[in-house]
Amino acid sequence: MKHALIINAHQFYEGMSSGKLNHSMADIIKTELQNRDYQVRQTQIEQGYDINAEVQNHLCADLIILQSPVYWFGMPWIYKKYVDEVFTAGMMQQGFLDGDGRTREDPSKQYGSGGKMQGKKYMLSLTWNAPAAAFGDTAQSLFEGKTVDDVFVANTANYKFCGVDVLPAFSCHDVLKQPDIENDIARLRAHLANAI
Repeated sequence: MKHALIINAHQFYEGMSSGKLNHSMADIIKTELQNRDYQVRQTQIEQGYDINAEVQNHLCADLIILQSPVYWFGMPWIYKKYVDEVFTAGMMQQGFLDGDGRTREDPSKQYGSGGKMQGKKYMLSLTWNAPAAAFGDTAQSLFEGKTVDDVFVANTANYKFCGVDVLPAFSCHDVLKQPDIENDIARLRAHLANAI
């Protein structure tokens, strides 16, 4: 049996973000994975977590999916805290990585090649107000042609540094101004079918 970890990084903001869409997307991901014979563990960061249990959740998972809103072009601050705590513990326990790949004897080795989580996959599933047209188009002044994956390289680098393969991100775009949730759900299901 395959194992998956779904991390819900939603953070509540009164009048702005209740979390309903992120919770719905996380539930859809869970159902889709279970339909593909995954045993699924879920963490809702906002409800609290045990750091060592999260290290074990990562080590047991074949697939890790972060479901998150995008606030000010990044994840909610509670996710950064989660990463700092869980990845530091995973490093200290030598479960996630064994250094950065280089050694004092051979500092020429590739930086970022010390990961111990090979064979695992990581995927972002995002909800945000940015329209899809803002990405991959050099005429757009904000992202200047960057894709969603380019914009979130700082997030995915944590996993890649630990040896995890990074899958293409999924996004629900324009969720405040022009939501199309029915289509987003269909696209998410298709994305998961192609990615895993």
